[in-house]
Amino acid sequence: MQPKWGIRGMAVAPHSLASESALGVLKEGGNALEAMIAAAATIAVVYPHMNSIGGDSFWVVHSPGKAMGGIDACGAAAGLATKNWYAERGITKAIPFRGAVAANTVAGTISGWGAAQKLSQQGLRGKLPLSRLLADAIYYAEAGVPVTHSQSSLTAKKRAELIDIPGFANTFLVNGQAPAVGSIFKQDRLAKTLRQIARKGTEDYYRGDLAELLAKELTELGSPLRLSDLHRHHAKLIDPLELKHSLGNVYNMTPPTQGVVSLMILGILDQLNLKRFKVDSAEYVHHCVEATKQAFKIRDQYVTDPAYM
Repeated sequence: MQPKWGIRGMAVAPHSLASESALGVLKEGGNALEAMIAAAATIAVVYPHMNSIGGDSFWVVHSPGKAMGGIDACGAAAGLATKNWYAERGITKAIPFRGAVAANTVAGTISGWGAAQKLSQQGLRGKLPLSRLLADAIYYAEAGVPVTHSQSSLTAKKRAELIDIPGFANTFLVNGQAPAVGSIFKQDRLAKTLRQIARKGTEDYYRGDLAELLAKELTELGSPLRLSDLHRHHAKLIDPLELKHSLGNVYNMTPPTQGVVSLMILGILDQLNLKRFKVDSAEYVHHCVEATKQAFKIRDQYVTDPAYM
């Protein structure tokens, strides 16, 4: 693998359009946090089978001359999401993987954008407005983007599983089928949501008109999420975890992410001097597997919502 080098900035994302959004911000004088907000917004539009604004976001941030920092934009479980609430609906074993009752945590992604922009303005002289940072995402949602092979194939694969989920067919299917590769995929409702956020700010998603609409629709669909859950949510600034590795210091996020797991695996393998084995040899793979198993044991026993650890 050949490393990539650049002297005027670099951005990496799973879709080229998201990388271009970040680079565009950098070329306009924006900083890295502003660029990543733009990339995060665009990836939620152009890579809809893997990303959305309905999830969470986690940021590891470094400013020159300062300690590593982080943003935890993970939403908590709904206040109503209790064993009794589910039991009253005939759910006594496991929470279903799909459907409204599975929509039981606040989507924290948008709050991460807000926290990142605030950090950008306070510590990195960020000046670009949110409307500029979301401009590409809004354009792609309105005008559409070419459907990738992965979007088309995964949508077709998941169609039977998701066809009865409210909103899925209208949003992700074309005439009841997965969109064809290369066809133009538009998301009008998402564009309106992003325009609202660009105009009123990220807080609107949790404490404004968008929050009211979101809570109303979720309640009607049967989700345990309520407006009070959205009101309680705030992204948090955290100190990331640090591993002192023989090759340098490695940082990752705190729980509820699995950042600690990746650091444990790296730390165990570092202690075992993995470089003495040929890559992909039986010994190399064996040590990687065993290190992963040990880290997973600790994860399964301890890692959860940090408020309950």
